[in-house]
Amino acid sequence: MKVLITRPRSQADSFAAALADIGFEPIFFPVIEIRAFEENVALDRAIAKLDCYDWVVFTSVNGVDAFFDRQYSPLTANVKIAAIGPKTAAALEARGVALDFVPDEYVAEAILPGLGDLRGRWVLLPRAEIARKALPEAITKAGGVAHEIAVYQTVPVEPDADGLAALKSGVDAVTFTSPSTVSNFVEIIRSAGLNLLSLPGNPKIACIGPITQKAAEEAGFVDLVVAEEYTAEGLVELLKKM
Repeated sequence: MKVLITRPRSQADSFAAALADIGFEPIFFPVIEIRAFEENVALDRAIAKLDCYDWVVFTSVNGVDAFFDRQYSPLTANVKIAAIGPKTAAALEARGVALDFVPDEYVAEAILPGLGDLRGRWVLLPRAEIARKALPEAITKAGGVAHEIAVYQTVPVEPDADGLAALKSGVDAVTFTSPSTVSNFVEIIRSAGLNLLSLPGNPKIACIGPITQKAAEEAGFVDLVVAEEYTAEGLVELLKKM
C-alpha cells in the first residue's frame, strides 16, 4: 500500500517508519514547511511578563519549539500550562515543563473546560500565523482575555519531483495532518494538471482529525476517512484497517 505523506519533511520520519513497519510504502510529498519568526517582539515581551498571564495554552509542537527557542531561561513564572494533544504535551515535558491540563480530545475547543473560571484572566496563545479562531473566541466568550501571538508560519514548498511522479502513477492513500496541508496540496495538484476528484489510483483521503476533515471536505474531497485518535499514530491505525 502506497501512502503519500504531506506533512513537513522534518516531521515525517517517525510517521513514515511506522507505516514501513506494517508493510506500507511511505512516499514523502511535503507540501508545507514550518518557519519560526526570527524577530518576534510581541513574543519576547510576553515571555518577559509571563507572570501577568494565568494560562499559556500550547496547541502544537511547533508552537512549543518556537516559544522555547526564545525562552532562554527555565520556565519559572507562576503560570499554568495547558497542551492540546499528546505530542504537544510530550514536547513540553521533554523541556521539563509541568503540565496543568491536557484534554482528552485533541482539538482546541476541548481545552476550555479545563481552564476553569476565566473571567478577567489572561490566556497566552502562542500559535501559527494562520490559526482557527475557535479557541480565542471561546476564551473571550467565557470572560477571559485571549492574547494570540503568531510564533511560526506554514510556508508552501515546491513539490518533490519523486513524490509528484509517484502521485501521478497512483497511490493508495493521501494523508493530511492539518488544514494547511490540504490547501497547499490542492494548489500543487491543480498546478500539476491533476483532477482533484479523480486522482490516479483513486486513493483514500485520510485525515488526522475533524478539523482537517472539514478543510478537506471544503476543498472538494469526498470519500474521506478520519482517525479515531487525532495523532499520527491514530492515522497509522486507521490505514491498517483500510
